[in-house]
Amino acid sequence: MLELAGIIILGILAQWVAWKFKIPAILPLILIGLLVGPIAAEFLSEDGTKWIEPIWNGEKGLFPGDSLYYFVSLAISIILFEGGLTLKRSEIKTVGPVITKLITLGSAVTFFGAGIVAHYIFNLSWDLSFLFAGLIIVTGPTVITPILRNIPLKKDISTVLKWEGILIDPIGALVAVLVFEFISVGGDSGFTKTALIEFGKIVLFGTTFGFTFAHALAFAINKKFIPHYLLNVVSLSTVLLVFVESEIFAHESGLLAVVVMGMVLGNSKLDNIKELLYFKESLSVLLISILFILLAANINIEDLELLYTWKTVALFAIVVFVIRPLAVFLSTRDSKLNLNEKLFISWVGPRGIVAAGIASLFGSKLLKQGVVGAEYITPLVFMIVLGTVLLNATTARLFAKMVGVFLTKSNGILIIGASKVSRLLGHYLETNGRHVVLIDSNQNNIKKAKELGLEAFDTNIYSETLTDNIELNDVGYLMALTGNSDINKYAINKFSKQFGENGSFRLVSTEEMLDENNNPHEGLFSHTDDFNSLAEVAKKHPSIQEIDVNDEEEYLNLIEIANTDKDIIPLFLKDNNNEFVIISSYNTDITEIKENSKLVYLGKPFDVEKVVNED
Repeated sequence: MLELAGIIILGILAQWVAWKFKIPAILPLILIGLLVGPIAAEFLSEDGTKWIEPIWNGEKGLFPGDSLYYFVSLAISIILFEGGLTLKRSEIKTVGPVITKLITLGSAVTFFGAGIVAHYIFNLSWDLSFLFAGLIIVTGPTVITPILRNIPLKKDISTVLKWEGILIDPIGALVAVLVFEFISVGGDSGFTKTALIEFGKIVLFGTTFGFTFAHALAFAINKKFIPHYLLNVVSLSTVLLVFVESEIFAHESGLLAVVVMGMVLGNSKLDNIKELLYFKESLSVLLISILFILLAANINIEDLELLYTWKTVALFAIVVFVIRPLAVFLSTRDSKLNLNEKLFISWVGPRGIVAAGIASLFGSKLLKQGVVGAEYITPLVFMIVLGTVLLNATTARLFAKMVGVFLTKSNGILIIGASKVSRLLGHYLETNGRHVVLIDSNQNNIKKAKELGLEAFDTNIYSETLTDNIELNDVGYLMALTGNSDINKYAINKFSKQFGENGSFRLVSTEEMLDENNNPHEGLFSHTDDFNSLAEVAKKHPSIQEIDVNDEEEYLNLIEIANTDKDIIPLFLKDNNNEFVIISSYNTDITEIKENSKLVYLGKPFDVEKVVNED
């Protein structure tokens, strides 16, 4: 009981440490597992026993006999199902040719390259070499996101790395599962006709069970056959049922079945797909925390000693410094990415949770089958995972500065709220060369923003998903433009440090607008215009206008005219280099007005005669 409680406590502690220091959770999880497992047995325990012993002498420990393999199999099935849920057909079509090539051509280069290198360096059989290669294809968002979260990068680079990790996770897992199944059915006789038939059965039953049960569950959810409070647990039990049933009909087909099931469900029209994802994400965090401490603790010193050779260094170096760059440069050929951007993408390729988890499962199963060389699979993959995570976590920021992709100034703009006013502002700024992102929990607003070609996310600012979005790394301005003053204030308080390093602004509330003495420093545009005023002007005059301004006197005259006309609201000052200054409710913030500047405003055109007369 103490060991079980300790695993959960240590696992959640590792997750907290990862969050606090912004590193991938897999790093502290595996290090803790190694500490309480082989390291404790060798250096800390007087009797040479591990502090946490998953299996001891085959029949003792927390998981005696085959219990650990069953637990790992079920846990991996749930994790892979969640990965499948995130894989959308629409995303594959729209992510761009670079990402598409990375998850196809890049994966093929890694698969064949790493397989050939592992075969010749460690003298592994071809099937084991390609199993190892299949396992290290995946990078994964859980390891990429923490590393890049605090590195200001161009949007293109962040997008490529993020979507490669998301899309390649289930694809890499699928490749590894298929290679393993081919090895398992081949046996001592090699890839005979019988082995091919068995392999075909695995693919057939895996895809059939996954496809059929996914549609059945989607039908039950949409027809309200499942009460809302049972939705998550019914989905979980269905995943486990599919895994077990598929295994009964064709041994080793369960993982394939749950990946297919997740992919089909993720592309189905489900009203509750977000709730399902949140539940599976929370469950995956718990399972991963337990799983990787167990798997690392289950490694023995003898396994680690296999790596104490120059061959390990050679394999790691070739995989990281030769195969990864080769895959990236071939995949980005003829793209708009420059040399430095390609170099940075080549450098950042940490392997993730799926690789380590499936490696432990497959390595253990192949050892039980007596496959020669199987003892190398788990330690080699763990070496690649730990090595790449450590390398990238410690050097990614420095390398970004060395190759010149580190943004010294974040000019992107995050707009909270995607109402008509926000869309008008966003479209104007985007057409003037600024990276703009809109967020809103209103799906209709997000849809309209996307129709304008704007980058928009359907998200709630009270969730943690926004802070994990590495595509916002180049954001340095925050503008809260919702009709709810409490949400605007909350957005400034929560996100100003992360997204508002160059300025955080919000609309004044109706109460502040009516009180001359209550003019907040972060007030946006005007102290006499709240959300309702902006919305009314945008409805009557849905356009962003510009008017020339050459000095401070002209600027102040225009502001004075705008203050007397409810249909004109000043927004920005733009110089001839397309640099913007956001106008705050403190108009005195505007200092030097450059010649040939423009006042950008919302509303009807200025009365030219009135402007001339004022001058």
